Amino acid sequence: MNARVEEEAREWLATPYLHQASTKGAGCDCLGLLRGVWRTVYDFEPEVPVYSPDWDEVAQEDVLWQAARHYLVEKRLADLDAGDVILFRMRRGAVAKHLGICSGSDRFIHSYSGHGVVESRLSVPWARRIVGLFRFPGNPET
Repeated sequence: MNARVEEEAREWLATPYLHQASTKGAGCDCLGLLRGVWRTVYDFEPEVPVYSPDWDEVAQEDVLWQAARHYLVEKRLADLDAGDVILFRMRRGAVAKHLGICSGSDRFIHSYSGHGVVESRLSVPWARRIVGLFRFPGNPET
């Protein structure tokens, strides 16, 4: 369990949705939430290229999944724990392009259009969209 990541993600609740942003309280998208939590936990963040709302839908490349594998540590889906990063594919056959941070055995924190940063139940419709599970590298507990 990574309590520090989960606690920081909770600090972002109610932050409005804003595409490409990553500022707590002012605005973020799902990747911006992850970037902001990373910044707080590690005092820096990986560089992210500019992306459009429909990124990768035409090229059909799982760039977000590739980046997650590069910067985070992949885990088995059965080992879901608080503080883990969950990667979702929103439609069957589409690229994976939504992220959330696990906040318990059946909850996660994420940002999406029209809602901002919220904590949602990891219900069956959400759970069946999970395609990857990751943890932050190292031990950000310290």
